Amino acid sequence: MELLYLLIELIVKCVVVFAGLMIVVAYLTWLERKVLGHIQVRMGPNRCGPYGLLQPFSDAVKAFFKEDLIPERADKAVFVISPMICIIAAISIFAVIPFGNQFTIPGTNWVVKLRLADIDVGLLYIFGIASLGEYGIVLGGWSSGNKFGLAGSLRAAAQMISYEVALGLSIIGVIILSQSLRLTEIVSAQAGGFWNWNVWYQPVAFVLYIICGLAEINRTPFDMPEAESELACGFNIEYSSMKFALFFMAEYAHMVTMGALAVTLFWGGWQPPHPALGFIPGFIWFCIKLFVFLFFFIWQRGTYPRLRYDQIMKFGWKVLLPLTLVNLLITALIVALKG
Repeated sequence: MELLYLLIELIVKCVVVFAGLMIVVAYLTWLERKVLGHIQVRMGPNRCGPYGLLQPFSDAVKAFFKEDLIPERADKAVFVISPMICIIAAISIFAVIPFGNQFTIPGTNWVVKLRLADIDVGLLYIFGIASLGEYGIVLGGWSSGNKFGLAGSLRAAAQMISYEVALGLSIIGVIILSQSLRLTEIVSAQAGGFWNWNVWYQPVAFVLYIICGLAEINRTPFDMPEAESELACGFNIEYSSMKFALFFMAEYAHMVTMGALAVTLFWGGWQPPHPALGFIPGFIWFCIKLFVFLFFFIWQRGTYPRLRYDQIMKFGWKVLLPLTLVNLLITALIVALKG
């Protein structure tokens, strides 16, 4: 019976996490359009429902009923599979993100942990799945048979190689401090108040992580794989209907995951900023911190211009990579001297 209960718990948590993530992704599109509208002195969505709150559902219905076109010169199998790879990878990453500690079901002794999986190599799993998602972009642009799509996929591949190295090195400092790849242990090591969060011990790594994260999810100012002004939408130029919507959803799901990982690694995860605030559930603190990062990702899109492609490559290899190596060396020396 215990095995049956565990299976039911896992299924329920999978359904809840998937539904919650999809709702967040849907309303993140609404939030972005609203925030960018106010930045540009516009109203944003304001027709579908009060304050435009039904706009995400309207967009979903429109995408579902639009004509689905496949170019004649496309590799049809790869063309169809590519957006699926992106969205599955984006959702799968969230399986190891701990969004709370645990709670006991009232009237029982059943303890529910607020995470889908708690594995020893959680960070390695995240990097592996995140790299897999990039293949969806590369294959999508290549399989379309369009020169702009191919150019966008080549840019995505080069950008992925350039910035994943610096992204991985920026996180190693946190691993050295916590002595673990398990995300729950990294969060537990930051307990006791905001002064114990890794952002104070690894401020350079935190800034580098945010910059590299923006490049990994192709957000402005690193959105060269889909530069509208140069590539007419880039790798997804030939996509329409739900296949285009899957690419769109995958980008926002990656944004949520990148923010959740930043909260986990640098901002104490579900830990409250002060022990006196421990009466507020950890899940609430996790959501508040995540919202701060999501708002920042939107705000910077409306603030910074897109970089040139050669500037992005030079910045990744000549600036970010040396800085991450120096930060890693200094962190290792300090830890070794203290030990």
